[in-house]
Amino acid sequence: MLMAHPAVLRELIDQYEALTAVGATGGDSAQLRQRVDDVAYTLCVSTGTRGVDAALNAARHQLLDARPLDDSVLNAA
Repeated sequence: MLMAHPAVLRELIDQYEALTAVGATGGDSAQLRQRVDDVAYTLCVSTGTRGVDAALNAARHQLLDARPLDDSVLNAA
């Protein structure tokens, strides 16, 4: 199975947590729900899981096993 780059996983986790925090504080719009769904789907695809809880757990586990984050490949444009 292909593995997502640790920097990508970290960004997805951060986005998901930020979006759900906005939703928990009363921000409830169709656009917000769609963005949460999109990030959750991307997490699932990136980790080979079917549910967002499993995806978050798998992503966090992969980050623990990863070398220190080196995102130079992502920033070399």
